[in-house]
Amino acid sequence: MRRLLLFSLPALLGAALIGVLETPASATPPNIPSAATATSRLSTLTVAAESHQSTYDRDLFPHWITISGSCNTRETVLKRDGTNVVTDSSCAATSGSWYSPYDGATWTAASDLDIDHMVPLAEAWASGAWAWTTDRRRTYANDLGGPELWAVTDNVNQAKSDKDPAEWQPSVSSFRCTYARAWIQVKWYYGLTVDSAEKSALTTMLGTC
Repeated sequence: MRRLLLFSLPALLGAALIGVLETPASATPPNIPSAATATSRLSTLTVAAESHQSTYDRDLFPHWITISGSCNTRETVLKRDGTNVVTDSSCAATSGSWYSPYDGATWTAASDLDIDHMVPLAEAWASGAWAWTTDRRRTYANDLGGPELWAVTDNVNQAKSDKDPAEWQPSVSSFRCTYARAWIQVKWYYGLTVDSAEKSALTTMLGTC
């Protein structure tokens, strides 16, 4: 496994250090369950119609928050999922390479990437997050411990918007198994509901695994 590389810069540069992080471009967040586990967890989710859509406000999910030093959640995901990511003293990615698993595209400019919430904030709200505290919604919107945050092509993320798998799926059909497993994990972990069309679509996607 490649490790963090530290470079000694001349003293005259002072605090203007440049961080270099070399990791494989896995573009795969942690804790994605197996297809069998995802199938089991899907069966335990409460099936219910979505509600409270009219009261949704993106600002009710505070993000991006500071994760470490000057790095916020977006910057942390970009470093996690990229190859040869170079960051400046403000933690902004100045170069690197990112693979977007939704559409199979590779990008070398961070500005071409959005950080997608696997289960969109509005979808989470309508599936039960409307009843959460602001602290829980903050945790959800910045969750690095599960498969909720993905670095993907910006316009693909915008096309997905707030849609669930009955309404939108990745164009890379071979990724739909992983997508369904990740979606189910997020819903299961946070105790969110699924609607009937969503559950049917997820079942079909798991059938491709």
